[in-house]
Amino acid sequence: MQEIKINTDIIKLDSFLKWSGAVSLGSEAKILIQDGQVKVNGEIETRRGKKLTKEDIVEFNGETYKVI
Repeated sequence: MQEIKINTDIIKLDSFLKWSGAVSLGSEAKILIQDGQVKVNGEIETRRGKKLTKEDIVEFNGETYKVI
């Protein structure tokens, strides 16, 4: 599990994927989220604007990321 530190209280899911380096483009994140390829806290999430807070777990492409 990779721990990804954010500098704010919340971050949107698409921004988080870009910030963490899981994707290189925001448009790529948007498509992958809408296709149901991203899980947040064990549930498939299709809203790219889903607000993440510290301790949330994001799963994508076989990798797990924890927001810290």
